[in-house]
Amino acid sequence: MNVSTTKLLGRRQLLLSTRATIRREPYRCFSCSIRHAQQTTPPPGEPGNRTTHFGFETVAEAMKEKKVATVFSSVASSYDTMNDLMSLGIHRLWKDHFVRNLNPGSNPLTSRSPTASGWNILDIAGGTGDIAFRMLDHASTLNHDAHTRVTVADINPDMLAEGRKRALNTPYARTPRLDFVEANAEHLDMIPDASIDLYTVAFGIRNFTDKDAALREAFRVLKPGGVFACLEFSKVNSSLFDAVYKRWSFGAIPLIGQLVAGDRDSYQYLVESIEKFPSQTEFRDMIQRAGFLVPGQGWEDLTGGIAAIHKGVKPVEGKS
Repeated sequence: MNVSTTKLLGRRQLLLSTRATIRREPYRCFSCSIRHAQQTTPPPGEPGNRTTHFGFETVAEAMKEKKVATVFSSVASSYDTMNDLMSLGIHRLWKDHFVRNLNPGSNPLTSRSPTASGWNILDIAGGTGDIAFRMLDHASTLNHDAHTRVTVADINPDMLAEGRKRALNTPYARTPRLDFVEANAEHLDMIPDASIDLYTVAFGIRNFTDKDAALREAFRVLKPGGVFACLEFSKVNSSLFDAVYKRWSFGAIPLIGQLVAGDRDSYQYLVESIEKFPSQTEFRDMIQRAGFLVPGQGWEDLTGGIAAIHKGVKPVEGKS
């Protein structure tokens, strides 16, 4: 009897101990993730110990760059598939509109300068070349400009490798008009002050650790009168559409990422990163604080606000 009781008590203690040590990760649906993030966000730390968000997870600033690098190394070869899922398949139309609206290149028939040497364009976080190829095609075909050049800068070598591979199928490979460089948008030391006509970033800035630092660098490298242009996922402006889109984003995209790319976690981060990105108004204000003049309201909504185009112009001295 005593032996039996002892065994029973021993098993019960072991069961309770095991339950206590089990660590359950919260289910990362939209509402659950927000609630978890609110409950676990620590107070601001010391300057050397600052935290930021990685999706809905709070991480040390020093860690975010590494974690984002892991995500994009994972999705580099399936980047178009990723954007198809994130944008319901219309990211290509958005990119075409983005480039047409910027109208890159100096048309020799309309340029005031007979020695116009084309635009110097910096495409940040553009590793796969999606925007760069469109820019060069537009300048060459529509503006008859054979001199405009694009430098594609990306912090991720896997994305750059994908871009270089894709460039081989374009007329711009191994020409002075297209270059790929590994660089951090927050520290563009290799780009001289006031040397860029157009700075573009498409679906990249929401992944930056310090967006304000990146905006200040954009301001520094642009010539007076140069344009900062950003295409990014944003805030849907219809509550009904927003509910439908979030259900799709948080319910379907990570699952499809698992089925298509074998990578649920990267796609989970990407949909969470959209939710954490500032609203259209907030991001416009960040652009202004960096020193840019903002035309009109500062942004153009695409497809009901699923994405938005933001612009800023570096002031010319003596003008405002």
